[in-house]
Formats: sequence, structure tokens, C-alpha cells
Amino acid sequence: MATAKRPEEEIDDSSAPLIEHLAELRSRLIWSMLAFVGAMVLSYTVWQPIYNFLTQPICSALADRGQDCQLQIIKLQEGFFTAINISFFGGFVLAFPIIGYQLWRFVAPGLYRSEKQAFLPFLLASPAMFFLGAAFAYYVILPMAYDFFLGFQQGPVVATSEEITDTKQVAGIAFQGSMQEYLGLTMKFLLAFGMSFQLPVLLTLMGKAGLASAAGLASMRKYAVLGILVLAAVVTPPDVISQVVLFTVIYGLYEISIQLIRRIERKREAELRAQGLWVDDVDDDAEAEK
Repeated sequence: MATAKRPEEEIDDSSAPLIEHLAELRSRLIWSMLAFVGAMVLSYTVWQPIYNFLTQPICSALADRGQDCQLQIIKLQEGFFTAINISFFGGFVLAFPIIGYQLWRFVAPGLYRSEKQAFLPFLLASPAMFFLGAAFAYYVILPMAYDFFLGFQQGPVVATSEEITDTKQVAGIAFQGSMQEYLGLTMKFLLAFGMSFQLPVLLTLMGKAGLASAAGLASMRKYAVLGILVLAAVVTPPDVISQVVLFTVIYGLYEISIQLIRRIERKREAELRAQGLWVDDVDDDAEAEK
């Protein structure tokens, strides 16, 4: 482990008093809200195609069982509120990059120029990883989850005169899902996995800022494994396959984060050594003994 003395860098010439910072924050929040509302209105105009897309996992699972795909409107207003929920979901997804950009515009003036260059790739990677996580949930996890849930159905058994007299009639169990309940569950899956895939972005950014180290994350592996196991048990249905798949993916992202931070640390050390600014702990101990 070594320490380094960082050269002074000039902060961008846009420092402002508190009132101006608050005005800037208000402006960024307004633009973010406008982007969200605009994306929400756009999503509402095409809520039926979005609905058809989101119901493909359950329709495929039902088709494999030879069942028709049809969700029920339990309450009179359920269809309208489902359309509103879809518009909120679509608004968040579509406005996510714009909201991230507004966040960047707010914090950028307070960063060093080198920090701006380091932060920008993470700003681009965050929405990409979110969509990757949502796609993983949609194409991998949801089919397995809904196949598991539908496995609890059973057909009715009716006794006939030719059967033994003590045979009892067994009630059938058939899926008649609520439109709103199904879409709520599906969107929770997509959002949960999209946010889970932010893990390498967050940890690598912390490593870049010096808030986390590769050695520190490596020493926390056992706690990370426990935390990921709990997450897999909570987010996925109670079948082993889905939980193992999610654990493998999230833990793989954790290990990738360690390697990315280690690469950042090596690059930082090489640059500081080239500038003669790197100070080893051995030298510090020797100076302390003198």
C-alpha cells in the first residue's frame, strides 16, 4: 500500500455563491422533471405496444402449457391505472439519460478538470448498464420466474360412476392474472435488475475517487457473497435456478469491479511515479524512524 501527493489542480472558473448554486439546482431539477413528464406523456400515447411487449414473457410461458394468454381487469378503473403505471415506467426509462446529464451539469463545475474526464465515462456507462440489467431480467429471469409460478396450476379431477366410490373431486387451479398485478410485478423485476447492474459503475467510480480500493473490496468478499445471496433470495422467485443465475451474475459484476479498480490504481501509480510524486510506505516509515 502506498500514498501519493496529488498536485494542485484548478477548479473550473464557475464557482458561485450559495444562492446561485441553489438556482442552478432548481434549473436542473426543472429540466429533469420536464424530461420525465414529456417521456411519460409519450409513453402514455403508446402504452398498448409497451403492454404487449411486457406481456410476452407470461404469454410465452402460457403458450408452452397450451393455455391462452389473457389478463383480467378486476376493477373498472384498473385498465386506466395500468396505462398510467406504464407511462410512469416508460417515462423513467426514457428520461434516465437526460436526468443523469442534468446531474452531471450540476456537479461538473465543482470538479477538477481531470475528474471531469474521469467521471464522464461513468455517466455514459450507467444507462447502458441499466438497460443491460433490464434486458437480462426480461429475457432470462422472467421466463424462468413465470414458468415456476405457473407450475402451481392443476387441472380439475371429477369422479365418474365407473370410478371408485371414495374418489373425491379436486378443485382445479388456473391462472387468471390481474392486468395491474402482473405489470406491477414485471416492472419491479426490470427496475430491480437495472439498478443491480449499476454495481460495477458505482464501485468503479468510488475507486476512481479514492473511496474504495481493490484490496478493500477483495477483503470484503465473504460479506459480499452473503449480501448477494440475500438479494437473490428476495428479488427472484423461490426456485434454485433463478437464484443461482442472479447470484452468479451479480457476484461476477463484483469481481469485475475489483479488477477495474485494480487497473485504475495501477494506472494512477504509474502516472505518479513518472511525475516523481509517488511515495512508498517504506520511505515514510524510514523517515518516521529518523
